[in-house]
Amino acid sequence: MRPQILNQLFSDITVLPGVGPKVATLISKVAGPRVVDLLLTLPTGLIDRSARPLITEAVEGQLVTLTVTVEQHRPPPRGLARLPYKVLCFDDSGLITLAFFHARSDYLRTQLPVGSTRLISGKVERYSGGLQMVHPDHIVDPAKADELPLFEPIYPLTTSLAGRTMRKAAAAVLDFIPEVPEWLDPDLVAREKWPTLREALRSAHAPESRLDLSDENVSRQRLAYDELLANQLALSLIRQQRRKLIGRSIIGNNELREKIKSRLPFELTLDQAKTLDEIYYDMAESHRMVRLVQGDVGSGKTVVALLAILNAVEAGLQAALMAPTEILARQHYDFIQPLLAGTNVSVELLTGRSGSSERSAKISGLSKGYINILIGTHAIFSNDVRFHDLGLVVVDEQHRFGVYQRMAIQDKGRQADVLVMTATPIPRSLALTTYGDMEISQIRNKPPGRRPVDTRALPLERISDVVSAVGRAIVEGDQVYWVCPMVEESDEIDLTSVETRFAELAGMFGDKVGLVHGKMKSAEKEAVVNAFYRGHINILVATTVIEVGVNAPAATIMVIEHAERFGLAQLHQLRGRVGRGTKKSTCLLLYKANKNSQLGETATARIKILRDTDDGFLISEEDLRLRGPGDLLGAAQSGFPEFRIADATRDKTLLERARDDSKLIIQNDPQLAGPRGRALRILLYLFGRDDAVRLLRSG
Repeated sequence: MRPQILNQLFSDITVLPGVGPKVATLISKVAGPRVVDLLLTLPTGLIDRSARPLITEAVEGQLVTLTVTVEQHRPPPRGLARLPYKVLCFDDSGLITLAFFHARSDYLRTQLPVGSTRLISGKVERYSGGLQMVHPDHIVDPAKADELPLFEPIYPLTTSLAGRTMRKAAAAVLDFIPEVPEWLDPDLVAREKWPTLREALRSAHAPESRLDLSDENVSRQRLAYDELLANQLALSLIRQQRRKLIGRSIIGNNELREKIKSRLPFELTLDQAKTLDEIYYDMAESHRMVRLVQGDVGSGKTVVALLAILNAVEAGLQAALMAPTEILARQHYDFIQPLLAGTNVSVELLTGRSGSSERSAKISGLSKGYINILIGTHAIFSNDVRFHDLGLVVVDEQHRFGVYQRMAIQDKGRQADVLVMTATPIPRSLALTTYGDMEISQIRNKPPGRRPVDTRALPLERISDVVSAVGRAIVEGDQVYWVCPMVEESDEIDLTSVETRFAELAGMFGDKVGLVHGKMKSAEKEAVVNAFYRGHINILVATTVIEVGVNAPAATIMVIEHAERFGLAQLHQLRGRVGRGTKKSTCLLLYKANKNSQLGETATARIKILRDTDDGFLISEEDLRLRGPGDLLGAAQSGFPEFRIADATRDKTLLERARDDSKLIIQNDPQLAGPRGRALRILLYLFGRDDAVRLLRSG
């Protein structure tokens, strides 16, 4: 149950004065539908009306508040209503004209009676040799000067939502803030001079200077820390809950692993060996393993996964390897099955397109324990698929799974360990906020022999040169990826679509060209990608659907059109599709230059970084710095938590502190039953982490 003290905050925003259904719909677009959503939507800027010069001292374009006397009204001539209604005003220093378009004369005469003194606030501009103010923001009787705010916060807006309406609603929200018990450590609050939650929210919504909007402001620091602590505490509770689930100690005899290692054409890298040691240690523990392996493209994650699987098989258990697409599942099968030839290990492939009789036979063999390793797509987790004794689940390229989905995967084997793999290096700050419930291993160095990809940037005007180079490459039997950012042509955006580019290349190279994009049916996509994988087509024209999961060793050229529209990490992932064979490979980044044939500053920085390094971890950090967490590869679907106030990159120090604090909290009060624990439950609900509280209740 939600703590009663928060009930008002979780009311619909229509409880606020002046917020009816229409306004509520608009506010919901930028903040959310509940009072708490608006409360946690902080101002992004400030209108400062504190400048109070004389008329002649006002600077053009400056926002000022003037004290003026109304001298004369000048309505527009009859029949010329499009001209402004003018009101002439003065002070001791000079004159200013107030201009109103489509004005109501009776309203203006009431607001600005001739001979009256008024406070007017707005931007001044120079027109026809004199100063004027068009539609003043405020017109106030000096006797009611307190009605004119010196400072007005600026909030996010949407079409038809006026700033004044949003400010009024946000101000009303402040009356709903309850007095909550303090959940932060008193020593931390005293050391940082942080206000209470209520004081922090009131201050954050009433900035009086640019410093009040700064990330260094104590009120904003306090609120950012609260949000990060809620995130880290929720992940700690999930990790604690998982440790309660009884696992089993999985220790193989090493016979199979040694045999397979002797068949590999390379020695394991130091990072691969270290990661395997961490995995074996976890598997030997009595609680369940849930470990994430981050490995850059080409770092050898599949070999690590196979050796972890064989550890389970040596212990007499089954293992499952799940891939996001049929083609990637088949590639894993084609890699693993020959390595296990001549052993007693049975490996099978199960996908959504397996025939009914074939599927039935495999499901039967699986339930009886005849199949040791099952490789497949999501079909592995269908209700009718039952394992005899599942010990390990490996999930490949599923970094888009959220915390609770990862927990659900384990249900196929009540005691199964889980190993999640991703080829998308994730910056440490995002890994902490997203995968904090998991142990994390990193494979940074790559097996010897992988040649670096030559990365070059060219303006789109040189596309004919690129087409010629592609023609020469396919004559030599090489394969080419050609990536476009859009599926179809658009009148609004000047980009070449993947369909247009396919048509042009197919006109030159015929059936050597294939097309794949996200709007095609899965079976169509799989067929084209499989044809490329098998070498039946030479050029694969695609959107970014090919960014993970296609291993074509004969592919030596990656062409990316409008490279300036992609993030660094995404460009790096795409580049990783080539350079997998023995031949030298090239990545060509085609960009649309500006009128001076130059590339923009950010795009130039991205391309320089790509040319300077192929370290995906370094690239991901730079991408985060250049673009922010919300725009990183797949961020919208990846389960990265969306913070309202905090920023995992900017607030790294606060994040580390919140992680350490959450560990101590769980260590001292695992059920959050003490006074601080009960206060922390309120924190979790306030920031939408109540799923973690439900975990506590479920035991």
